[in-house]
Parts: sequence; structure tokens; C-alpha cells
Amino acid sequence: MISSKNTMPKRAPKERVKDFQEVALGYTKEQALAEANRCLNCKIPKCVEGCPVETPIPRFIQALKKGDYQTASYIIKEKNSLPAICGRVCPQEVQCEMNCVLAKKGLAVSIGALERFIADQERELNLEVKPKTPTKEKVAIIGSGPASLSAAADLALYGYRVTVFEALHELGGVLRYGIPEFRLPKAIVDSEIQYLEKLGIEFKTNIIVGVTESLADLKEQGYKAFFIGAGAGLPTFLGIPGENLNGVYSANEFLTRVNLMKAYKFPEVDTPIFVGEKVAVIGAGNVAMDSARTALRLGSKEVHIVYRRSKEEIPARLEEVSNAEEEGVIFNLLTNPVEIISDGNFKVNGLRCQKMKLGEVDSQGRKKALPISGEYIFLEVDMVIIAIGQGPNPLAIRNIPGLKTDKKGLIKTDSRGQTSLPGVFSGGDIVTGAATVIKAMGAGKEAAKAIDEYLQELREGN
Repeated sequence: MISSKNTMPKRAPKERVKDFQEVALGYTKEQALAEANRCLNCKIPKCVEGCPVETPIPRFIQALKKGDYQTASYIIKEKNSLPAICGRVCPQEVQCEMNCVLAKKGLAVSIGALERFIADQERELNLEVKPKTPTKEKVAIIGSGPASLSAAADLALYGYRVTVFEALHELGGVLRYGIPEFRLPKAIVDSEIQYLEKLGIEFKTNIIVGVTESLADLKEQGYKAFFIGAGAGLPTFLGIPGENLNGVYSANEFLTRVNLMKAYKFPEVDTPIFVGEKVAVIGAGNVAMDSARTALRLGSKEVHIVYRRSKEEIPARLEEVSNAEEEGVIFNLLTNPVEIISDGNFKVNGLRCQKMKLGEVDSQGRKKALPISGEYIFLEVDMVIIAIGQGPNPLAIRNIPGLKTDKKGLIKTDSRGQTSLPGVFSGGDIVTGAATVIKAMGAGKEAAKAIDEYLQELREGN
């Protein structure tokens, strides 16, 4: 008989919605062992095939069963340099866990929770890191988000001298400015970056490559290859009347002010932020859930998710939707915003929405959202957060001559991550558009492999 899953404990909704402390508490050692013992250690581990970075899942779980956390950590980091982050924010339920043999009975092993447990044990026990002395060429990494950090880690392990250049004053990219503290504590991001520093990676902040220093400048400094992992930090807007009113935020600005600039600690920190009593968040992805749950924690009395499709089409993780519902977020489904209403003094006073219905399946596999003629609703809100996606930040790439992009401004690459410029590679959201942390990491790993091959070819050519 297959044993049931061991659910990871989390804080009660009424308690957690009052602060920014982490919601999920993680496994105890007893819970982790019980969950690890559910793994069948399949001869053909389909779970690994579902992981974009090919984490050796059964192997690390077997080490965990023996209580050998050090070995389990080493095994994970053969492929995954950010396990404490991935264990918290990756959608394992549609990746590795979906491929688990036990998933057929709805009882997949909680791989993400076990990965998080091992990473947390490594941090708490200060387990040993095995750095490699860099002896090969210098490689520059542009940006410090998940794609960049993954590429940097692999290149360091290959023996390259790696420097990461970050435009902001803090490292981590979207991991720091985009994901709330209650879902990914910044201490975890700091810890993962400290591990990368122990691998010999150098980090430089407040440098915009292409502005502060050009690619040519870096070449003069001896860098032989480059990886651009600048992410997708440009907000997308609806194009409806009223978007310029006071009280309208892009999710990018809202979350950056709260996460990176710590507006939730005002006036302890110098970042004030307006938060409405009644808030509408437009969109239903993970960023929308993060925005809605953040608004509640900042004191909003009523928060709505406004989404034009049904619950079955919501793109956010089911776990995050469930957390939002538990915390009191109201879901206005089959509802499409058409106008943000002013109070006559340039401030938000409401949101006018059209009722929708679902039609045929579109090219992306989702049912089309179709307007119902003449049917509208009015939401009385004083703040609107637009969370419908992000595009590539043009600042990161417009000053790199010869770098080709597509109509959306995304960098064009071949299957190996090679851009139109020799020795310049790219991956993650700046190439694909906004995606998951783990997919960006997978792209970083592939690019690191391609950079290694490229530099080997240069050596052999000389």
C-alpha cells in the first residue's frame, strides 16, 4: 500500500497575513525522512526528466534516507546551484513531481519540499563547500537573476574566472525584487549568493553594462565570453482609460518598492508606498498572487483578483492560489477590466469591468475569453495593480551594438544560447519572455555549457 504524502506545515492564515514572515515552515527531520521513504528509487527516474536542470532526485533522496545531508547536498549541487530557492518557488507539481510514478495515484513524492529541507540543513549546519581553483579564461555575466547565477555557478565549477555585473545595488534580480519575503526570504537569497562567492565568483553591483561599462571595455579587461541574463523587467499595461491615475501601479513597481526597497518597513526605511483600502489586482499569475497577498499584509481591507478566464485557466501555482484564498483574497473571474474610474481629482475611484465567457481553445491551449455584450460590473476600489506580464528591459541591451532582437525586444539566440555577437550568449526571460525561475536556471546551465565549448574551440584554434 502506498503511504500518503507528508504535507509541509505552514502558518495559519489569520497569523501570517499580518506580517511578512515565511508562510511555509518546511519539514522537520522526521517529516522529511517519512516523505523520503515514499520514494521508489525507480530504475528509470522520470522525475529527473521533468526537471529543467536535471537534478539527480532519487540519488539525493537516498542520501537523505541515510541521514547524510552533506552528501545529499553535494548531489543536488552537481546540477542545481540554488536549491533553497528552487525548493521554495519552483512549480514542482508540473515538472519533476508530475513525472513521479506515484503521481498517477495523486501521491507524488514532495520533491521540492525535500530539496528545500536539504538546502536548509546545509545552511543551518554550515556544511562544507568544495570550491574549484579558477584557472581558465575570464567570463562576464550580465545580470544576477536565476539564469545568470546558474550560468555563473556552472562556469565556476568548469574552472573559469567569473564576474557577475549587476545594475542594482543588491544582487539576485527577480529573486530579490520580484518575489515577496513571505514566499522567499531575502536571507535565503543572500545565503545562496554566499555559496556562489565561496565557489570563487566575483560580484560587482551598480554597473550597467552598455552604460557604465561597454562590452568593449570588458573585452579590454580580459573577458573572453559573456552571458546576458538581464531578465524581463519592463511592465506590460492594459491600454485602457485611467491607467495614468494616482493609485495605479504596475506589479513590477509595487513589488520592487516593497521587496527591494523594503517599503513594508516604512518609516523605518525611507520608502513610502500608498496602499488602498480596496485593491484590484489585474491578472492571475504568480506575480498577481504575490501582489494581492502583499497588499493584504500592508493593510488593505479588501483585495480582488480580476481575471478574464475561469479558475481552471489560472496560470499561477495552485499552492499560491490556495494560499491567497485562505488569506481572504476575492477572485472576480470571467471579468475583464475596461476602464479605471477617476474620483475627479486624478485618483482611482473604481474599476469598470466587462463580464466574459469562455469560447474555443486558442493557439496556446487555453479557452478564449469572449465579452458578453452589455454586461458590466463596477468594483469600488481606490488602488489598482496591473500584473499581466513583463517584457525585456531595453536598458540592458540597447547599448550593445550588433545585438539582434525580435519584434518584442527579446534577444535572438540559437539553440545553444549564442547571440548574433561572437562570444556573447544569453538565456532566461530576456530570451523567452517571463517564465519560471527553474526554466531560467536551465537556460543558464545550457549557456554555460555552450560558453565552455566556445572557449575550448578558441583554445584549440590558437
